[in-house]
Amino acid sequence: MSTAIYSHPDCLRHEMGDWHPESPARLRAIDDQLILARLDGLIEQRSAPLADTAQILRNHTAGALALVRDHVPTTPGDYYPLDGDTSLNQHSYQAALRAAGAAVAATDDVIAGTVTNAFCSVRPPGHHATPTEPMGFCLFNNVAIAARHALEAHGLQRVAIIDFDVHHGNGTADAFRDDPRVLMASFFQHPFFPYTEPEPITATCVNVPVPARCEGDTVRQLVQEQWLPALHAFKPQMIFVSAGFDGHRDDDMGGIGLVEADYAWITRQVLAVANQYAGGRIVSCLEGGYELSSLARSVVAHLKVLADLE
Repeated sequence: MSTAIYSHPDCLRHEMGDWHPESPARLRAIDDQLILARLDGLIEQRSAPLADTAQILRNHTAGALALVRDHVPTTPGDYYPLDGDTSLNQHSYQAALRAAGAAVAATDDVIAGTVTNAFCSVRPPGHHATPTEPMGFCLFNNVAIAARHALEAHGLQRVAIIDFDVHHGNGTADAFRDDPRVLMASFFQHPFFPYTEPEPITATCVNVPVPARCEGDTVRQLVQEQWLPALHAFKPQMIFVSAGFDGHRDDDMGGIGLVEADYAWITRQVLAVANQYAGGRIVSCLEGGYELSSLARSVVAHLKVLADLE
């Protein structure tokens, strides 16, 4: 199995203030943990290109694109607030294009077969960004842009999106709510940001709310009882993952008690489905995870499964 990590130094240049939990230190912590785990020499590192506007506009309106592009400050140290917890600095647009570009390039390479699967170690994250507006630390929806690229540029007919962030991926759900080509399966703490109401479970929408303080056994049960039957019925040709690690018990941004072993177990289930129906094709994109040590350890656990290095 061949796994690649896609990233770029531009993703470190976007920041929203020293106080903000969605910080460049997140990617540095992941890089450091890859070295400590001796994975840095075993998994290929690829540079993320810039997404072009046509790729962004497959999922976002021109107004959503302009809101980011046209409000980037020109003065170092200045910030432009998009909402109460999302802002732009002078590098934010470039970083957002790199994050989306990583997901698109990974999709191209996985479909071409030059790698079997990929992890995009990028920021800003994406799954809260709706087709019409950025929000919740997210500027463009990286996973949704990549999924649309697979459908529109490569002609795939069925793709699945798995989201295990502690927060509901409302932007992804909005993007594909009426698209029968896309199955979205997630769990998310409820009630919790972004305070969306749970949707009915359907053949292509398996977004399952869970209460605060639940632990891995609850999540594993819902994966087995709700995600996996839907995935097997859908038979995806490719799987995208919104890989948020803020459900870790050490991360006080959420209230779910997962540990590294739970993320590895979820990844094994997703990989088994991908191997059965999609030739192993997975593109995973970093979303949340704000306690640096648990974030980095969980990413390594996720990558070890993807790269068959457990």
